[in-house]
Amino acid sequence: MWSVHPSISCKITIHLSQCETIPLDFVFVIDSSRSIRPNDYEKVKTFIINLLQFFEVGSDATQIGLLQYGSVVQPEFSLNTYTTKTEVEQAVRNMKHLASGTMTGLAIQYTMETAFTEEQGARPKSLHIPRIAMIVTDGRPQDTVEEIAAEAREAGIQIFAIGVGRVDMNTLKTIGSEPHSEHVHLVANFSQIETLISVFQSKLCGAEDTCAVVDHGCQHICANLPDGYECRCRPGYQLTIDNKTCNHCSDSIMDLVFVIDGSKSLGPANFELVKQFVNGIVDSLNISRMGTHVGLLQYSTKVRTEFTLNQYSTARDIKQAVTRMQYMGRGSMTGSALRHMHEFSFSAKEGARPNTPRVSIVFTDGRSQDDVSEWATKAKNSGVTIYTLGVGKAIEQELREIASEPDEKHLYYAEDFEKMGEITKKLKSRICTGTPHEAEMRSHLDFFSKISLTYPLEAMSKRLETLENQLVHK
Repeated sequence: MWSVHPSISCKITIHLSQCETIPLDFVFVIDSSRSIRPNDYEKVKTFIINLLQFFEVGSDATQIGLLQYGSVVQPEFSLNTYTTKTEVEQAVRNMKHLASGTMTGLAIQYTMETAFTEEQGARPKSLHIPRIAMIVTDGRPQDTVEEIAAEAREAGIQIFAIGVGRVDMNTLKTIGSEPHSEHVHLVANFSQIETLISVFQSKLCGAEDTCAVVDHGCQHICANLPDGYECRCRPGYQLTIDNKTCNHCSDSIMDLVFVIDGSKSLGPANFELVKQFVNGIVDSLNISRMGTHVGLLQYSTKVRTEFTLNQYSTARDIKQAVTRMQYMGRGSMTGSALRHMHEFSFSAKEGARPNTPRVSIVFTDGRSQDDVSEWATKAKNSGVTIYTLGVGKAIEQELREIASEPDEKHLYYAEDFEKMGEITKKLKSRICTGTPHEAEMRSHLDFFSKISLTYPLEAMSKRLETLENQLVHK
């Protein structure tokens, strides 16, 4: 409710009432650059204090952290510093204007790597407490923000981006979470920032225990979000395509070879995101000598085997090898890479095992400079299941020629690297449901051990051949 108190300056005072919200870990990230005038800086502090009125602040309720930034990042207080709203409000009032540069990317990096750590008071991810960052800025960043913001969102941080004045809307969109209509806001000046209070009141007060009042249908865990809910799975399980049920993926067995585009169109920054994508897939697999084996080749103008199927037997070693990969950065010979995968990667010499499902994930961001259909077809005919992931300028027809059938199960496309997170989730689920599991493989091995020595040799050979074919084509 708004009420105007008579004074010379006609000061506006806002009376707000606390609403019922779910617990949040909420960090304000405040631009304190020299372009912000002292009186406008005070308006930002007032905005923060007014927004605090919606929260129940406490160690078992919503925790508030705040950092401001200019040329450097200055943490004011962390999520576990204060346990009452009064303490938080006083700390906001005591903030001093930095009046320096605008290193927004640096501030986002600090938010992700430090502010939302358990050491700084963030509660464990297993508790499914939403992590929210609200960034308020009035100018163009002096550093890059797109990559680090995408990384922060991928890490599970929901970002609200508020721009004031002559801020580029596209820059705000690279920072804020989607949908942008709910997470990105631009106002003309600092006097208008208070108009956003009612907007955030509806968002924050709507963050009630949605899971308790809707028929969510989650098989394992329903997690409340500020704008709704999502289903999640217990450790060792993967969310399936319906986003509700869970599959036990940790005991799937396969020989998996990544075929990664390292062409110059990708760029070094996006190549790092691709490495994160690979490691994300690896995290969901049962990597062991008796479980899943992983190999990887990178291609550009040439093809380079980064590691073979028999080189590493732990997820840790594989992820370290992925992290060490050096970006090639030249042409894009996808056909040559598929030929190498077919002729070498799945050979016994490089660690491919008999009667083990063979899977390849091919990642590309553009048109191949050579033909892809011949060697993709040969690989698929030899029993390799191929999943293709295309990003940006990847050609749909080429992706279809490479991928196994049906397309809807084996072909994935994202318009840009920011959307790779959702694709990764779907791909994990599909790989999990598309390969035999340890128990299934063991049942076939048990059959062999129980064959009687008096079983006719010819009949036994035919039975073994039938079972091998079932495993290869499963």
